[in-house]
Amino acid sequence: MAFQIKSDKKETENKTIRFPLPLVERINDVIQENDVTFSGFVIQACEYALENLETTEN
Repeated sequence: MAFQIKSDKKETENKTIRFPLPLVERINDVIQENDVTFSGFVIQACEYALENLETTEN
């Protein structure tokens, strides 16, 4: 197989979301300590939540 260069750009979409101020403050504390952007943190948190979501079986 030949070497292929793949774009590291991911398709994204802007969403507006409102966070309670105390939550924003807690997130800001965490992201400053871990050198990650707010968006990066929210994306990782959502991915984690979806991967660990408990579902009930019918």
